[in-house]
Amino acid sequence: MKLIIQIPCYNEEQTLSIALAALPRTVNGFDSVEWLIIDDGSTDRTIAVARENGVDHIVSLPKHQGLAKGFMAGLEACLEKGADVIVNTDADNQYFAGDIPNLTAPILDGRAQIVIGARPIQEIEHFSILKKLFQKFGSWVVRQASKTSIPDATSGFRAINREAAMQLNVFNEYTYTLETIIQAGQKNLSIISVPIRVNGDLRPSRLLKSIPSYIKRSIVTIIRIFIVYKPFRFFFFTGLMLFGAGIILGLRFLFFFVTGDGNGHLQSLVLASILLGIGFQTVLVAFLADLMSVNRRMMEDIQFKLRKMSNIKANF
Repeated sequence: MKLIIQIPCYNEEQTLSIALAALPRTVNGFDSVEWLIIDDGSTDRTIAVARENGVDHIVSLPKHQGLAKGFMAGLEACLEKGADVIVNTDADNQYFAGDIPNLTAPILDGRAQIVIGARPIQEIEHFSILKKLFQKFGSWVVRQASKTSIPDATSGFRAINREAAMQLNVFNEYTYTLETIIQAGQKNLSIISVPIRVNGDLRPSRLLKSIPSYIKRSIVTIIRIFIVYKPFRFFFFTGLMLFGAGIILGLRFLFFFVTGDGNGHLQSLVLASILLGIGFQTVLVAFLADLMSVNRRMMEDIQFKLRKMSNIKANF
């Protein structure tokens, strides 16, 4: 059994050596433990620091592509290098590396294919109240979309077995954390959460440049999640709301028309007609989006089978 610990990196020369020094070289249940970093177009000494600290594998992206692309590039590389289990952690040493055995144990025991480390969010001092609220809200949204019970959906400290890693795809360019959990729920992959510890803050979050930016990106990410993974529900209920608003305005105009005061409320009739038309079209979009989501799932199944076939050929 081989475990590969991957770390996405972007200009991490100041903290990477600290994170690497904490990583284990032996973990119960594994014959070998290797380290892999994904250099996401760094312009500092990130790669040099990685080599100085004994990293086994380095994946270099030609330019900065973001955390989600880096995460997926790491998964692909880990699969190519024969990883049975992949642990993802951060270069800023946010997560306590001593909890890696706790992450991998449910996979080794056959209880899960993906394990997410749940941070003690309310106890983390450098998290603002607003960030804690959005973490909680985002996790709730993910639970609704994925039908899982993961309490800390934005945690990047996670373990993934080989078969689950071959089935994951990330479309969001901002982060991989929410989307991979939803995919796990959609694909009926067994996913659980275990409590983990965190270290002190070494640098500001790269994803949280400012509170307004964080709120904007979080809202966009949540909306995209529902559009991509729950398209029928999203468009159908949106269409029903628009259609319902049109009916209410139409009834309002009809009331005034019957009572002899219809001429002063023609705007309501026009707006009602527009809302009814848009609502009806949005409901039609719901059915088209549902057909497209079926197509996407079929293509993902084909991709998974191709990956498995490539893996079998590579082992011969």
